[in-house]
Amino acid sequence: MRRGIGGRFARLSLRARLMVIGVTGVVVGLAAGGVGLYAVLTITVNRTLDNEALASAREVAAMVDEGRLPAPVPVSGAQLIQVVDNRGRVVGGSVGADRLTPLLRSDELARALGGSAVQVSGARAGLSGPLRVKALAAGPADRRASVIVALQVADVLTSRAALRNGLLISIPLLVLALALIAWRVIGWTLRPVEELRLEAERISGRDRAERLGVPPAADEIRALAVTLNGMLDRLAAARGRQQSFVTDAAHELRSPLASIRTQLEVADRLGDGGSLPADLAADVERLSALVEDLLLLARADADSRGPTNPTVFDARTALAELRAGFRNARVPVTVGSGPPVLVRADEAELRRAVANLVDNAVRHAGSQVCLDVQAADGAVVISVLDDGPGIAVADRDRVFDRFTRLDNARDRDAGGTGLGLAIVRELVTRAGGTVGFETATGPAGTAQSRLAVLIRLPGVDRP
Repeated sequence: MRRGIGGRFARLSLRARLMVIGVTGVVVGLAAGGVGLYAVLTITVNRTLDNEALASAREVAAMVDEGRLPAPVPVSGAQLIQVVDNRGRVVGGSVGADRLTPLLRSDELARALGGSAVQVSGARAGLSGPLRVKALAAGPADRRASVIVALQVADVLTSRAALRNGLLISIPLLVLALALIAWRVIGWTLRPVEELRLEAERISGRDRAERLGVPPAADEIRALAVTLNGMLDRLAAARGRQQSFVTDAAHELRSPLASIRTQLEVADRLGDGGSLPADLAADVERLSALVEDLLLLARADADSRGPTNPTVFDARTALAELRAGFRNARVPVTVGSGPPVLVRADEAELRRAVANLVDNAVRHAGSQVCLDVQAADGAVVISVLDDGPGIAVADRDRVFDRFTRLDNARDRDAGGTGLGLAIVRELVTRAGGTVGFETATGPAGTAQSRLAVLIRLPGVDRP
């Protein structure tokens, strides 16, 4: 049970947890203070009443000891005094006190003589409110008597009840008011933390100038912002070194690859080396493609802005032109018919993204690859469908990571560089769109299920 409560408490927001802790502390403090105040006032008032009653009882006891008990017994204020002998008979009393029936029963009298205060109904003395009674022994040993002094405490009890009710009403109202104030104060105090969180969420990590705002107050939040900015500086430096390494390595590889390709072409034309030039040419082409992909990703990582040359063009026409480049592919590539669909993006980058998808689909398709574009709900959706073996649901996000190869695509002779889909995601993201997989139905008249890669881009209103 404790673990469940602790788990629910840990899932609350920091503001809510501070509120719970603070309000709980206030409730405990106010409750303890209220109970303490009520107890102290009660004890103090009771002690005052008892001391007043005992003072009167001592004066009357002194008269009994001296054998000069007057009738009636003099009293101060609204006290009632009875003197009862050892046989329970009333032998003296104040004005208004019953001269026949003792105010206390034998067991009550024994407790009163033992030092306890006894509270009895005022009806015994013909009064409406309760009485607080103290008693004191008096007289010689052979003629012991008891002096009983009663005080009316109706007003005291009424005041005590008013205090108790006032505490029961005022403490919850005070807690509610303090909780509302604390909620606003905690929110105001944590506002810099929320601002830091929002700024951190907006930071892409690609621009070295992107940093968190440092609060002016010299507190822990300022120290946190300074520390996080230092961490961002270190991450940006590490990222910059990584990008520089990739870019420099790719640039440095271009020259020897071009030289190797040239020498292989010359050797192939002269007939030197037998089949070796033809065998190495495919690896050189693949290595060249890898270098170009690395350069493209390095540029995309270094540039967090959108497309450099955004234009409005017909996506269906672009797909038709792209299809011409796959005229000799291992499976036919078709483009769906329909009206023109306008899209705003960098046309070269979008063509490269779709070309990567088509190239990947051609390698895995069973019989055909279908391209289509539709405008729906203010967005442009470009789909690339193939009837290949498909991709497991658990792997559909992972394949867009760099150098990711699934078990059935590890044949380096048939596979790509491992960067094609990563480039697709980078270019589509730069265009303000998203890319993902979706299961689509097969051609009309078939029940075949095919996997579609969908690119969703912001739509453009027709002029």
